[in-house]
Order: sequence, then structure tokens, then C-alpha cells
Amino acid sequence: MRSVFYISDQTGITTEKLGSALLVHFADIEFRKETFPFSNTSAKVNQVLIKARNRYMIDGVKPIIISSMVDEKLRKLLNVDYAISIDFFESFIPKLETELGTKANMLTGTVHSIGNEDKYNHRIDAIHYSLENDDGVSSKHYDEADIIIIGVSRVGKTPTSIYLAVNYGIKVANYPLAEVDLQDDHLPKVLTPYHHKLFGLSIEAERLHRIRTHRMPGRKYAEMDTCISEIKAAERIMHNCGVPFLNSSHKSIEEISVAIVQMVRLSKQF
Repeated sequence: MRSVFYISDQTGITTEKLGSALLVHFADIEFRKETFPFSNTSAKVNQVLIKARNRYMIDGVKPIIISSMVDEKLRKLLNVDYAISIDFFESFIPKLETELGTKANMLTGTVHSIGNEDKYNHRIDAIHYSLENDDGVSSKHYDEADIIIIGVSRVGKTPTSIYLAVNYGIKVANYPLAEVDLQDDHLPKVLTPYHHKLFGLSIEAERLHRIRTHRMPGRKYAEMDTCISEIKAAERIMHNCGVPFLNSSHKSIEEISVAIVQMVRLSKQF
């Protein structure tokens, strides 16, 4: 196992995403990951370095520090001999400055600043909408949805909906195809008026079985036969009704979301 420290003087979200994009290519190695957001003083950075040094002494291998520190003085603190330090700003900003012929604006907060307030508010509205219209709780505002994701329980509808709202500003509702909905080959009546907004998610039975067993072990809901029959019924409905869908089994939430955006030709709303 290799220790990885994500450190940022802001939220750390960007650092985690960029770092994960690198580490995913080393599937044979198990990583122990920790995030240290808002490390915007030398004291906070040194606290992380103490943990890194202790981890090195315990593990016998250097931990990896992945950072996006705007302050050059703080970046220099991370150059220690008991850790491998990778800083995204230090790696890419100099090359861009040379190519663009101008100095980068290295002001703390510019990466995650709100920027255009209207766009920010639109994204917040999309997040609230997706939370309020999660898991078929209500269908009163389906006319406001940009897309409605359907599929059996635990297929990945909720995290995909939230990801699309957060990253694309898209209003996403999601509707679980329950046992009563799977008894015939037609869409539930509540969805019929919004046929043009529907997108389906499916999954391999083995994976659904594992997910449901972890959540509700010993229940009929998690049995393999139940998973197989529900998936077949859901896919039959989507085929018969012309609802586009994809299998989420071996895709990340990011990959699923991008595929949905491309397949239904949605664009960022902010």
C-alpha cells in the first residue's frame, strides 16, 4: 500500500480529481488517500509534512504528495526528501506562461471563485432540483427537468444525477423502476408525458447482486434471481419504448455522465 496526500490551499476538489486521474492508471497498487484542504499557511503545511514523515518511517516507502498550491512559498515547503511531491501548478503553469507570453494570475481563490453569479446560482438551482426530485419522491416538477434517469434500484441513478447537476448545471430527476412498474412492457404512466426526457441505466446482475447484498443482506431484494429478473424487465421496457440506456457496470460516475450528455446532446447550462 502506498500513502497519498492531497494538499491544497483551497477546497482540494480539483487536486483530488487531477490526482485520481493519474493514479487510476496504476490499478495494481493500493493507495491510502488523505485530503488536506485549506492548507494555506506554513503551519498547516508543516502539520501535513509531519504526517508524511511519520508515514514514511512506518511504511518504509515515500508517501506521494499531490498538491495545487498557489503560494510559491508554500509549494517550496513540500520539497522534502521523505516524500514524492507533485504540484500541478508548478508542472504546467511555466509552460503555459512561455507559450502565451504572459504571467499567470496566481491569486489565491481564483480556481474556485464563484465568478459569474448568475451561472453559480443556476448550478445551485440544478443541485437543489436534483435533490428534491431524487428516487421518484415527487413527479410534480418533471416538466422542469432537463433529463429524467430511470432504472432499477441501486443502478447508480442518484450519484449520476448529482454529478450532472454539480458539473453541468443540468436539472436531473431520477425515477426507480419498482416491482409494480416492471410487470408489463410499458412505461409507468407518470413518465409517459416526459418520454423525450428519459434516459436509462442498466447494470450486470452480478454487480447489482453485490451492491444490494452489501446494503441489505439476506433480503429477497438482493437475491440473484431478483436482480436478473428486474434487469431483464427494465431493459425490455426501455427497448420497447425507445428509451436510450447504457450499462453502468464498469463505468465511473464521470464516464456515465459524459456518455449521457453526448447521447442526449445536452450541454453545460452554466
